[in-house]
Amino acid sequence: MQLIRLGSTPMKRIAACAAASVAMALAVAGTAVNAQSSVAPTLSVPDFTQVVEQTEGSVVNIRTTESVPVRRSPMGPGGNDPYEMFRWFFGPDFVPPGMPGGPGGPRQRNAPTPPEQERTVPRGVGSGFIISADGYILTNNHVVAKSNGIFVTLTSGKEYKAKVIGTDPRTDVALIKIDAEGLTPLPIGDSTKLKKGQWVLAIGSPFGLDSTVTSGIVSAINRDTGDYLPFIQTDVAVNPGNSGGPLINLAGQVVGVNSQIISQSGGFMGISLAIPIDEAMRVVDQLKAHGKVTRGRIGVQIGSVSEDVAKAIGLENAKGAMVSNVEPSGPAAQAGVRSGDVITSFDGKQISQMSDLPRIVGGTKPGNRVPMEVWRKGKTVTLHVKVGEMPSGDEPSAEQGEQPKAEAADVLGLKVIEVSDAVREKLDIKGGVQVAQVEEPAATAGLAPGDIIVTINDVDITSPSQYAKVVSGLNKSRAAALLVMRGDQSQWITITPRK
Repeated sequence: MQLIRLGSTPMKRIAACAAASVAMALAVAGTAVNAQSSVAPTLSVPDFTQVVEQTEGSVVNIRTTESVPVRRSPMGPGGNDPYEMFRWFFGPDFVPPGMPGGPGGPRQRNAPTPPEQERTVPRGVGSGFIISADGYILTNNHVVAKSNGIFVTLTSGKEYKAKVIGTDPRTDVALIKIDAEGLTPLPIGDSTKLKKGQWVLAIGSPFGLDSTVTSGIVSAINRDTGDYLPFIQTDVAVNPGNSGGPLINLAGQVVGVNSQIISQSGGFMGISLAIPIDEAMRVVDQLKAHGKVTRGRIGVQIGSVSEDVAKAIGLENAKGAMVSNVEPSGPAAQAGVRSGDVITSFDGKQISQMSDLPRIVGGTKPGNRVPMEVWRKGKTVTLHVKVGEMPSGDEPSAEQGEQPKAEAADVLGLKVIEVSDAVREKLDIKGGVQVAQVEEPAATAGLAPGDIIVTINDVDITSPSQYAKVVSGLNKSRAAALLVMRGDQSQWITITPRK
């Protein structure tokens, strides 16, 4: 499966790809109507005519150009080299016999090297939409990146040369501007009010076919793909060239920016992703004001909270972001955050899943001091953190050190040893035990030699003997939650003791 950004489209592929897309769209539309008729006969596909008439004039076609080097021929500009094959075998300095500088040839006088030349070629096509009457246009970063020329065509057919106001590769948002007045901006909607099943439209230039309209429904919201943003997932047919175009609701408002597809073939397969317009406009506001985006950071690395871990540490639901590492002297460390804490809210906003935290922290102005709630040892602790500014630095890794003799394996399938002073100093920990050997069930759970066990069921582990007492008192019918450090990273691992 591939996550594909819908970027440039070579024009020679337009005809074949467009025909395939139309055929697929008709087949999908027919199936959808038949399915609706059998399940809910009173419902019908809405008429999108009025919405399209209201909005398509605000959607633009974007074509870009780029510079490529012109290959210089050894025989001179524009000439052909009959000895090219020889140069492959004898090297680029090969001179044929009888030629200047070659055996039996006249003495060669070095000529000045001609300057490196470049030529401008088409790079690709994309889409965008007008967000202000004075020519500001929102599109994707990957539509305009690495280009030396950006040309915007309105639905009237008039073309303008655009300039880049600012780009943000992390969110794939770009703000460009044309020198025009009296344009009709697309109304901005509220992507937070979207619900699964709602009808939406896409307008853009797939394969360079400008003002193409496709429709579908919202398949999911807050779709986490591992990127910075929570995407809107739809089944609207979008293809290369749709990038940067608007996703529009039935009220004629833009609710998203079409950006990616998920595909195993490289083409549309029923899953398309759009950047929520609320997120995009937050970026646009900064680009318009400063030409760049400034984000907050607190200096933690995080992981998700599984159902087993939530149950083991007493959390009611598997929500939040588990802190796996705290940057020494970073904003979170100064606020008192510890590895193993589960951040459940930040600045009054709930952290439902791990990916919520980077987005919320990133959207917080550096320098602001905000409240943060963490789950620690069975209760909620409120901390206050002064938000720093991205980017963050690299964290050091741990050293293993010399390993003393291990005790016999316990009910968790572990043999542990004392943590060396060098490792404790490197990891900035006071206690813990180091895993020396792993058997079942710990091996299946993911423990490995060298891991440092910091807590078990929120009980701090200080030595091998104290660890043994804690393990001997475990309930063998219930999974135990171990806070484990691997290198400079922490994670929760659950193990059900063997009986």
